[in-house]
Amino acid sequence: MSWLFGGSSEPERKKKSGPALTILVIDSGSKSSDWKKIFDGKELKGVDRPLQVIQCGWDDFHVMSDGPFSSSPCIVNVRVSVEGDVERKRVVTIKPAFVLVRNEVCALSHDRRAKLFGLMYGNIPSVNTLKSIYMFCERPIVQAELNRISRCHGDKFLLVPQSYFASYQEFFYGNTFPAVIKVGSAHAGFGKMKIANHKDMEDFKSVLAVADKYCTAEPFIDGKYDLRIQKIGSHYRAFKRMSISGTWKTNTQSSHVEEIDVKPEYKFWADEASKMFGGLDILTVDAIHNNNNGKEYIMEVNGTSSGLLPSRQAEDDAHIRDLVLAKMEEEYGEKKKKKKKKKEKKKKKKKKKKDEPLQGAGEAATAAAAAVVDNEKGETAVAAAGDDDDDGSVEEGTRSVDATLIQE
Repeated sequence: MSWLFGGSSEPERKKKSGPALTILVIDSGSKSSDWKKIFDGKELKGVDRPLQVIQCGWDDFHVMSDGPFSSSPCIVNVRVSVEGDVERKRVVTIKPAFVLVRNEVCALSHDRRAKLFGLMYGNIPSVNTLKSIYMFCERPIVQAELNRISRCHGDKFLLVPQSYFASYQEFFYGNTFPAVIKVGSAHAGFGKMKIANHKDMEDFKSVLAVADKYCTAEPFIDGKYDLRIQKIGSHYRAFKRMSISGTWKTNTQSSHVEEIDVKPEYKFWADEASKMFGGLDILTVDAIHNNNNGKEYIMEVNGTSSGLLPSRQAEDDAHIRDLVLAKMEEEYGEKKKKKKKKKEKKKKKKKKKKDEPLQGAGEAATAAAAAVVDNEKGETAVAAAGDDDDDGSVEEGTRSVDATLIQE
């Protein structure tokens, strides 16, 4: 009541009484956001449980999962920094209710798919879905989905023509030069080479044999600028990126980035890409504007770990937070409704069992009463028949009918 008398401008919120729902945020590195701060003060509508945020990288936790027989399907031990001392770490044990992934599972220095499998085994809800994150671990799988979409829509979803080779033994590039070779599934410009001619391609083939990796090959496009179409939930952005340093890899070194209007075709690209692998909540579509023919070609799609523009990061982080809250309300609000319905069903069942003996007794009493009434009616009918025999005023035909009724 203190807010009525000038103590506070707003009434105090009722504290959530249930156990906390823990959000595990996998986001570390120099460009990571402070998700504890971003979620601070937020609550789930219709769910009587507070939120707890634990943030770490893929290297900072261990996971163990059980099947449906366990009340704790997923247990995670996380190393977190002690407040006030970033260097010191302590281990906390959590049961994640939701996972937000903002780091790549597989990178140049690590492959943490085993930990992803643990979260998948526990069926933990997440953004993006854990299944889609797993599929994004390998570039050819993502490209296969893009090929499928392109076959459906043709020029409306135009891709850079690309070929796949499982190893150096199958490698035979038959498109135009210069060419771009991408080895494995590395990100941020790693594993990519620009090959000038077929002689240089032969040299590269010998290196590929040592690497023992698959690769893709595509013709080099002289781009005027790159495009990035970003989709977070129902929110869209579009950016144009031009290299300043002169390197052909515009996503490395120095470049100028400018936000532009989201054209209908850009929105179409993002919407179609968001249907991949059962649905993507966070994604970016990278494209290139061809300097020679003026056409725009889609190069690749990035998933949940898509980088954000620094000048818009705070706003986009808020969009991601709201997306997570909406997903959690859908997940745990529905569970609460199901539990409530289950309880009501059990109550009805118990009540029905209690009422059954009483109902049986009532039916027996009713049947007995009916038998008494029928008996009384029969006696009355017999008496009436005797009276008719004594009284000569009743006709013979009538008496015979009454006698028949009595016999029956």
